[in-house]
Amino acid sequence: MRRFVFATFFCLINFSALATPVSLEGDLRQGGLVIGMVEPGVLVDLEGKPVRVSKDGLFVLGFGRNAKQEWELVTTTPNGISESKFLEVKPRRFNIQRINGLPNRKVTPNPVDVARIKDDNKGIGQVRRLDTDNPLFISGFQWPLKGRISGVFGSQRILNGKARNPHNGVDIAAPEGTNIVAPADGIIALVHQDMFYTGKTMMIDHGHGLSTVYAHMSEINVTEGQEIKKGQIIGKVGQTGRATGPHLHWGMSLFSTHLDPALAAGEMGK
Repeated sequence: MRRFVFATFFCLINFSALATPVSLEGDLRQGGLVIGMVEPGVLVDLEGKPVRVSKDGLFVLGFGRNAKQEWELVTTTPNGISESKFLEVKPRRFNIQRINGLPNRKVTPNPVDVARIKDDNKGIGQVRRLDTDNPLFISGFQWPLKGRISGVFGSQRILNGKARNPHNGVDIAAPEGTNIVAPADGIIALVHQDMFYTGKTMMIDHGHGLSTVYAHMSEINVTEGQEIKKGQIIGKVGQTGRATGPHLHWGMSLFSTHLDPALAAGEMGK
């Protein structure tokens, strides 16, 4: 089986001793992204649901904020032989984050705003339902910029004293106008100049249902349908939408399951 390298990830599980060899590289924690490989032609399912496998045997798994601890991964060879492997997903503790000083309308939107938010979410949802067959995620992930982490994945949000949904990404504070680069290869799947909550917003399709979102930007330098490479400039940091200062909200999801991009990118470094 061809070896693949995904150096930003922290753990390696190799089921090579089994009849159907499987290699997994990733972070088996709540919010973690895992890249897998099997021999071409082998089918994979997770908890009874089929997983897209590329012609080269690549696939991707994701475990959300509240993922259970044990998952069954089943592989089936072209001649019908199936084998189970059990994955243990480690739990995490998540912070509580309090943010005050937001305009009341950005916390409790009026009916007109709600209609706009629904339209925004429709566009985001369409991208998160994409299931393209190109495994661009194999390029690996890096941080889209360097800066102070001002918000972490999974934290319970208390906005102006009101409990809201957990944070589904990571916030990176940096001066307005700081360049943002593509953290991995992909296709630009959405460009929106003014979403209610997230302002100038962009999304990248990395294949197999894996996408990333970039919010509060001051400038977007790419267009929908454009193919981009890891490290390519895609826009600039801003504070558009619901923001109290210049920063990038960077999110990652596997279809509708939110993942922690910080786990995928590893240590930010200096």
